[in-house]
Amino acid sequence: MAYTATNSDFTASHPIYARVLHALKSFGTAYVEARSRQGEIAALEAMSDAELAERGIARQDILRHVFADSYYL
Repeated sequence: MAYTATNSDFTASHPIYARVLHALKSFGTAYVEARSRQGEIAALEAMSDAELAERGIARQDILRHVFADSYYL
């Protein structure tokens, strides 16, 4: 009688694939998050410099302001 041990978790036996899958998931998450903030960026870019100044944002700092909670820029 022969016994065969199989591993159903392919990524556990192939760590390179696990790293590639993790990288793809991370990229996908970052992409979706960036796309979801496009509306806020467009709204701030459409404001005048005076309106931005009222909010305490300089035009060159719009991206920094929008992504402040996610990235250190």
